[in-house]
Amino acid sequence: MASDKLIRMATQMADFFRNQPGIDPAEAVGGHINQFWSYAMRRDFLALIHADADADPIVRTAAGFVRLPQQAD
Repeated sequence: MASDKLIRMATQMADFFRNQPGIDPAEAVGGHINQFWSYAMRRDFLALIHADADADPIVRTAAGFVRLPQQAD
């Protein structure tokens, strides 16, 4: 998947969760990524964030909630 698409998808989630009352939007984005994104997508997303890709502050914070499983799928 193109790297810019991963950031764009995460930004769309951030835009959605930003306006939801009673939740931490970064934690919600990270949780959604953990639940629905493949290992490769998560790995690539984290690499982009660590390489200082241009990303919404919520997306940057969400990276701290993203987990990589022990084995690739």
